Amino acid sequence: NLRGRVIEDIYEKEIVKSRFAIRKIMLLEFSQYLENYLWMNYSPEVSSKAYLMSICCMVNEKFRENVPAWEIFKKKPDHFPFFFKHILKAALAETDGEFSLHEQTVLLLFLDHCFNSLEVDLIRSQVQQLISLPMWMGLQLARLELELKKTPKLRKFWNLIKKNDEKMDPEAREQAYQERRFLSQLIQKFISVLKSVPLSEPVTMDKVHYCERFIELMIDLEALLPTRRWFNTILDDSHLLVHCYLSNLVRREEDGHLFSQLLDMLKFYTGFEINDQTGNALTENEMTTIHYDRITSLQRAAFAHFPELYDFALSNVAEVDTRESLVKFFGPLSSNTLHQVASYLCLLPTLPKNEDTTFDKEFLLELLVSRHERRISQIQQLNQMPLYPTEKIIWDENIVPTEYYSGEGCLALPKLNLQFLTLHDYLLRNFNLFRLESTYEIRQDIEDSVSRMKPWQSEYGGVVFGGWARMAQPIVAFTVVEVAKPNIGENWPTRVRADVTINLNVRDHIKDEWEGLRKHDVCFLITVRPTKPYGTKFDRRRPFIEQVGLVYVRGCEIQGMLDDKGRVIEDGPEPRPNLRGESRTFRVFLDPNQYQQDMTNTIQNGAEDVYETFNIIMRRKPKENNFKAVLETIRNLMNTDCVVPDWLHDIILGYGDPSSAHYSKMPNQIATLDFNDTFLSIEHLKASFPGHNVKVTVEDPALQIPPFRITFPVRSGKGKKRKDADVEDEDTEEAKTLIVEPHVIPNRGPYPYNQPKRNTIQFTHTQIEAIRAGMQPGLTMVVGPPGTGKTDVAVQIISNIYHNFPEQRTLIVTHSNQALNQLFEKIMALDIDERHLLRLGHGEEELETEKDFSRYGRVNYVLARRIELLEEVKRLQKSLGVPGDASYTCETAGYFFLYQVMSRWEEYISKVKNKGSTLPDVTEVSTFFPFHEYFANAPQPIFKGRSYEEDMEIAEGCFRHIKKIFTQLEEFRASELLRSGLDRSKYLLVKEAKHVIAMTCTHAALKRHDLVKLGFKYDNILMEEAAQILEIETFIPLLLQNPQDGFSRLKRWIMIGDHHQLPPVIKNMAFQKYSNMEQSLFTRFVRVGVPTVDLDAQGRARASLCNLYNWRYKNLGNLPHVQLLPEFSTANAGLLYDFQLINVEDFQGVGESEPNPYFYQNLGEAEYVVALFMYMCLLGYPADKISILTTYNGQKHLIRDIINRRCGNNPLIGRPNKVTTVDRFQGQQNDYILLSLVRTRAVGHLRDVRRLVVAMSRARLGLYIFARVSLFQNCFELTPAFSQLTARPLHLHIIPTEPFPTTRKNGERPSHEVQIIKNMPQMANFVYNMYMHLIQTTHHYHQTLLQLPPAMVEEGEEVQNQETELETEEEAMTVQVDIIPSPTDTSCSQETPAFQTDTTPRASSNPEAIPALSETTTTVAGAVSAPAEAYTPQDATSAPEGTK
Repeated sequence: NLRGRVIEDIYEKEIVKSRFAIRKIMLLEFSQYLENYLWMNYSPEVSSKAYLMSICCMVNEKFRENVPAWEIFKKKPDHFPFFFKHILKAALAETDGEFSLHEQTVLLLFLDHCFNSLEVDLIRSQVQQLISLPMWMGLQLARLELELKKTPKLRKFWNLIKKNDEKMDPEAREQAYQERRFLSQLIQKFISVLKSVPLSEPVTMDKVHYCERFIELMIDLEALLPTRRWFNTILDDSHLLVHCYLSNLVRREEDGHLFSQLLDMLKFYTGFEINDQTGNALTENEMTTIHYDRITSLQRAAFAHFPELYDFALSNVAEVDTRESLVKFFGPLSSNTLHQVASYLCLLPTLPKNEDTTFDKEFLLELLVSRHERRISQIQQLNQMPLYPTEKIIWDENIVPTEYYSGEGCLALPKLNLQFLTLHDYLLRNFNLFRLESTYEIRQDIEDSVSRMKPWQSEYGGVVFGGWARMAQPIVAFTVVEVAKPNIGENWPTRVRADVTINLNVRDHIKDEWEGLRKHDVCFLITVRPTKPYGTKFDRRRPFIEQVGLVYVRGCEIQGMLDDKGRVIEDGPEPRPNLRGESRTFRVFLDPNQYQQDMTNTIQNGAEDVYETFNIIMRRKPKENNFKAVLETIRNLMNTDCVVPDWLHDIILGYGDPSSAHYSKMPNQIATLDFNDTFLSIEHLKASFPGHNVKVTVEDPALQIPPFRITFPVRSGKGKKRKDADVEDEDTEEAKTLIVEPHVIPNRGPYPYNQPKRNTIQFTHTQIEAIRAGMQPGLTMVVGPPGTGKTDVAVQIISNIYHNFPEQRTLIVTHSNQALNQLFEKIMALDIDERHLLRLGHGEEELETEKDFSRYGRVNYVLARRIELLEEVKRLQKSLGVPGDASYTCETAGYFFLYQVMSRWEEYISKVKNKGSTLPDVTEVSTFFPFHEYFANAPQPIFKGRSYEEDMEIAEGCFRHIKKIFTQLEEFRASELLRSGLDRSKYLLVKEAKHVIAMTCTHAALKRHDLVKLGFKYDNILMEEAAQILEIETFIPLLLQNPQDGFSRLKRWIMIGDHHQLPPVIKNMAFQKYSNMEQSLFTRFVRVGVPTVDLDAQGRARASLCNLYNWRYKNLGNLPHVQLLPEFSTANAGLLYDFQLINVEDFQGVGESEPNPYFYQNLGEAEYVVALFMYMCLLGYPADKISILTTYNGQKHLIRDIINRRCGNNPLIGRPNKVTTVDRFQGQQNDYILLSLVRTRAVGHLRDVRRLVVAMSRARLGLYIFARVSLFQNCFELTPAFSQLTARPLHLHIIPTEPFPTTRKNGERPSHEVQIIKNMPQMANFVYNMYMHLIQTTHHYHQTLLQLPPAMVEEGEEVQNQETELETEEEAMTVQVDIIPSPTDTSCSQETPAFQTDTTPRASSNPEAIPALSETTTTVAGAVSAPAEAYTPQDATSAPEGTK
């Protein structure tokens, strides 16, 4: 009872009284109210309204915070069915009864989360009863008969259900009936709430929110096949959409805006082009047939029973299927007649004789018209849609919410969950979300640029610009120059072009940027009509549009700049002409769809012509401006029959057996694979297949050397079950046996560079499993925790595919250029011919190699290589004494090989090959060899003379070397015929076989159209960083080629990633959380249950550091070298622990601060982190081995400021390798990481365990975390890491007298004294004193070492005396306030003289290393600012504007 009262109290006083305030619920959820109290003690006996509602609030909050919600229910599932049934009952309760409408809205949200969590068995078992076939009990009888008649198979099932119902006892049957009718009753309840909304009187927002959440629930049920299958008919039978469209809420402009948008989404999904029962997508023809069937059945009914509709019945379909004509025919009929028509079509129950209908005429008419009117197809709608956002979308908060979306309300946005209806639905949801996410970024850019231009109203009512912007310019003139005719069957022009003139009276570098606008760059044309007078200040907190008077926004695409003669200057290798003056005109393409819509609006409604009003043109940064190309790519995919391989189709949509694409279930599994250089020895091979019996084909251990071919037992996935146990035992024995065949790579020639490059990594058995899976056809998913060698596995898979299937081409896709470059550098170290490597996109400049792997780089390589090889041919010709010029072209070289080289080789072979019984002579191999002179520059002697076989192999190797020259020249022949670089590069991309082609996912999305047009082909895809790539950007690379005979060529798809680290970056919180846009395809596959290979041994970090994050992975251990190598076993010099959590209390009463919204800073932590960094550098740690990370951008800027003030220009200390955020540092590592967690009031986004995993796994040797311990140790999700961190002291333990590097072993007690630092001021003072001491000792040392002349010694003493005075003065001041001053405190910012030389080493334990410059000491002394007077916390660096 007491417990019940506590829950009642908390619910009433904290939750209901605050009107479900997020802040209160957040605190309760954070304190683990659900886990430790509510669900732990829940049972049917104690269940009450407050109990139910409290649990629902906590679950909803977990979903809002994006943390796992169902874990606690899985641990204690017994009472969940009872609890769920109570929720259903409460959701149907009367609104004026026990549960208020607000509470029922909370219940609707809870149910929505349940329906969206069907992958959780516990939830699915409860939800299934609500959405399976028996729910058709809720249909009216006539409609039920009609549906069962359509599909005879269903009648069988229906009869079976009835039989089973009869066997149930009455109570259970009643309970089952209630569950089956639940959704029908919920719809009826909603309709009654909706009808209670008045047209103009005030309405409570609770009602509006209830209606919005209800429609959201309906959309989610319709958008998932398992829930939609039977529910769609129920929804149709309830005529919910008709009720909604006629409701007062839709007519209320403000309150009903979001409701109307949600309604349009629901309408779209109810009429989606899919067969509900089979789940197959319907073609346009099938949709047309369905429409015709509906109209003709209506015509038949009219003809047979309603004489007043004869005209309608006898008309052709195209004449009567528009809304206007249907209203014309049915409008004059009475309500009763309309009801009879509807009941004849089984839409309404039959109207009893002599009774009037209870439905009003408007409803009956809308019901018949909306059901039978012609609908525009989805693909047509999409093709008519403008790709650029306009002002109507950009500033609509329901579609593009502000970045501070709290997660409370619902939005009119599509969601990405586990499953999709069809590929069209999949692409469309992604298309809409990608478009809106881009729109959000465009909004930020427009607001920034236009407000910088300060548009004001001039005295005469025009516009005057009081400021300027780098990315925007006022338009001087704008004219539409071309509107091309539409294509047949379309009503929009094929092309609309315009000229925009601007005046570039700006700095040269900005002028260059404007003149550098390239073809296909997107710009925006803006109309502003400001109402504010000259000089009005802009307030960023107030609405933007009314301040600047923004009226229109339209997108355009640059075609090019015009020259003096009005011609477009084409992009190309030729230099651009120099134009006189400052006026520049750009020719731009406008969006034809948008133009057509605007012109129609102007003509039909008399609106003004938008295109005569533009007065600003805005450009965007090229890197962020590729949205239009990606949207066009998605739209093109939807217009083509995008053929996904059959083995992938269902998995991508989230249906069927998730393991069906695993190699073990693929019908084309390969039995024998050549593992090339994967294994280092036969022992390595045996260790790589634990539990297998390895049979080697040769007995002699000397011959059991790599490379190995392995034959695996291939079992077809669909084998018949055998009864006989003995046969089964035999079968399993056979299934465990591997046949290993060592083979010798044929000799490639006598030169050292002919020897193949070899892999040197000893792969673990899980890495070998990943490599094996990657070589087999099918889908391979590799989960690679930090430091487990993901890239090495990827490179080995690529190399093995290259050698096993020389005719296949492999496409490598990564998220970032950096990852692609890392891959490439490793690929070059393996045995892959570099002429088969190609890198597309803009990142190739960053490759750390002299070789250029871009398209043109490869063309140049081919041309240079051709010349080298023709030189070799010339040398060969000379050595053979053949006259003529065989090395003139590739063609003449080919003839030379055929007639001169081959003939000599064949003659030689006939002389030295076995002649029957006589044994050949070893000396003959060398004597008759025809190419001795050519190979004179190879290591001699070429022939060893030990055995005939050995020498013969050498001779054949020499011939292979010669033959390869001519094979390559034959490949290069095309470059002699194709004259332009472009043609050569296209040929290279499409024809040059065996390519390994690499690009980023963004490049693939941008260039898909061009690649498909070229006829680009590939067989395998390998994706690195797959968990960081947006769902749609992962999908597009599957479709960069045209299908062959209606089938995809794709054989393998290898995805390597880690879904426990951070997901793709989505700037807008609403898209990230509400639409789940941050979910990568990799993560979704893992959630669906696709089998993965989990790498389980890391080699990056000390074992102790690995323990901080290995709990998140399946048995992640350490590689042996982590224990053995000295760098891992040695302690961190000057620090007692290899990792430590350091508690930082408020500094001068302030913890976290927020100078701008969401721009968090914490001065105390920032100073402490920098002080520790300086301390480590003074001990001798190299600064580039230390990185400083933080979880917020604001703190990053603050730390950078402090470093600039404290030590940035000081050569004794320097700058850390990087100061950045945890999110930005993903995929990188360093030896020592200093981490600031910033927050002191709420945990913030570190609650996302993925961010914690990234933060903990960046350090190799030392991790030092600065945080408010009391806050973070209470966070449930972070417990596994923080329980280890808090087990060590929470004050920093340092050993100042221990220099770097140390010989002390990690974990040993130090011989030097340990000092405990209690707080940041103490550390700051300590570092300052340590630094001054170092300067003085260095100074003394210089004097004694060099024995300088007396004059200089006196000068030196003077300097030293000054410094000593300085120190004592500083110490005196320290007594007052012992803290280093604020980075922005001007009282202490000293101008630091720049150093003449950068050769000064950091404080080294070797004094001789310090240069003899006594002047240096004074300079360095000034470079560390001393502790000085107090300052107020407001001094803390606030953000530069716009740096969020």
